[in-house]
Amino acid sequence: MYVRYLLLTLAVASSVAIAGPTRYVSDQLIITLRTGASTKNAIIESLPTGTAVELLETDTETGYSRVRTSEGEEGWVITRYLMEAPSARDQLAAARQTVDESKTREDALSQQISQLKSEKSALDKQRNKFENELKNTVQELNRLRRTSSKAVEIDQERQQLKKYVRTLERDLRALRTENDALSDRSARDWFMVGAGVLLLGILTGAILARMRKRRRGGWESF
Repeated sequence: MYVRYLLLTLAVASSVAIAGPTRYVSDQLIITLRTGASTKNAIIESLPTGTAVELLETDTETGYSRVRTSEGEEGWVITRYLMEAPSARDQLAAARQTVDESKTREDALSQQISQLKSEKSALDKQRNKFENELKNTVQELNRLRRTSSKAVEIDQERQQLKKYVRTLERDLRALRTENDALSDRSARDWFMVGAGVLLLGILTGAILARMRKRRRGGWESF
């Protein structure tokens, strides 16, 4: 008998559209999926509240609808137990799940924002460090430039001092040579003066001696 019902179901299924709109089991705790459109037909399985089924056809005379479950099982259920929207309990559960997912996403976003703030703070510190290092580098570069400029000036002054020292040394050697020459000339002059004084003394002595002799000769003649 079950095979006959199954063949009947397959025959009916082949004469209707394969796909149809989706319906949901109402807020009844459990409804039965039967092999035919009456309570006399065998129960294929029980469908709990919120089960989604595909509506294949509806028999308004019997008040049953032929449906297909997500596992591919086909059968008949009471039409009034089907709803176009999920049950309020399922909607509430879905809403709670949505809220939970939103809360989870919010927490994840909050953590991400907190992490981004931490990264931004670290980047700001690193940027400030780089700016300070750049400032110090620029100051050191300027100092080196000033030092280099002063070094050039100092080197130029040193070269000028070297030239001045060489000039002074040359003048000193000339002065020494001239001093030596003057010393030699002075010595010769003093020698000539001494010789002249000596010669003058000799001549004076000779003259005085001659005058004495003449005086004596004059006195003796008296």
